[in-house]
Amino acid sequence: MERKNILFISSWFPNKVEPSNGNFVQRHAEAVSLKHHVEVLHSIGDFNQNEKYLFDEQIINGIRTLIVYYRNSNNPLQNFYRRMKGYQLGFSRMKKPDLVHANVLHNSMLFAVYLKKKFKIPFVISEHWTAYQENASDAHGKVWRFFAKFIANQSSAVLPVSENLKKGLTVLGVTKRIEVISNVVDTNIFKLNHEVKKNNIFTFLHVSSLVERKNPDKIIEVANKLFEEGYTFRLEIGGSDFKHIEKQIDHLSASEYISTFGFLSLNKVAEKMQKSHALILFSENETQGCVLVEANACGIPVISSRVGGVPEFVNQNTGILVEKDNVEDLYSAMKNMLLQNVSFDSADVLHHRIKEKYSQEKIAEAFSEIYEFVLEK
Repeated sequence: MERKNILFISSWFPNKVEPSNGNFVQRHAEAVSLKHHVEVLHSIGDFNQNEKYLFDEQIINGIRTLIVYYRNSNNPLQNFYRRMKGYQLGFSRMKKPDLVHANVLHNSMLFAVYLKKKFKIPFVISEHWTAYQENASDAHGKVWRFFAKFIANQSSAVLPVSENLKKGLTVLGVTKRIEVISNVVDTNIFKLNHEVKKNNIFTFLHVSSLVERKNPDKIIEVANKLFEEGYTFRLEIGGSDFKHIEKQIDHLSASEYISTFGFLSLNKVAEKMQKSHALILFSENETQGCVLVEANACGIPVISSRVGGVPEFVNQNTGILVEKDNVEDLYSAMKNMLLQNVSFDSADVLHHRIKEKYSQEKIAEAFSEIYEFVLEK
């Protein structure tokens, strides 16, 4: 397929207000840029700006990225209008695309419908949000579901990142072609690196936004129990603002074996994974859990709660699944890893499997097939 002009728009995208929000969308865009000309447009509100609109244009990892910041208010309807106006103003500065690649079924993506109606530009939509999983299908009420279903059925194809999410979208009433295309892993960053030495002490790693549904407090609680029973290990936990968990760590006098860290670049995350022995994700819900795939790409096994699309990826060769909210399960999994009662595929095999299925090249090929299907209709 010849190179096409693809415009990525998304309800979530990294920006100065939310630096890591939707970083998986950014990685999809970077993957697609291997085969097509890609530009990114995003519109987001900022309570701290005086100007009604600010334009922030940068070249990020080789991709022209325009973020339009609008002055946020406490009026949701006014904010929606400003967001749509922000997209409209931004679009006038972009190269006219052959196809729009929208992300996340939120009312923001009505802009993709607008572009289709006004300029005859087709769009596909990638879905990442746990809100559309089958067991969360009523999470946002009938009006929200109506708009999500409407936007999805105006698209040419809907592309969830997991089979679990695909089922949820079918329940929602999506009748367009639904094709699972996973999150992407940059295997040039998340790789085996024999020059990076493993930590001397067995190290568990947790990387997330540290919000409540990620259950960082429960991971710390289990780590404390293991330490009090005499097990030797370290837990490194972070990825965002960690002040709330530092209070818990101080209360438990656990700083000897638990350390925290803030927001990291992908390269630094990969380095932490390469130095660690296992990654823990104990979330209430996940569509896929990008960090699980990244950890395997770095050659380490994982422990994760059995939620959302996680069981499609984690099995006895790649890690240990535990039941959601079951701290005894998590305790057993961590203990078994420490005692080496479980074995997993070698680091080489773990990395190779990810490269074959989740690398930028593989995901770019999958998206290109969909684009070809849409543009040749």
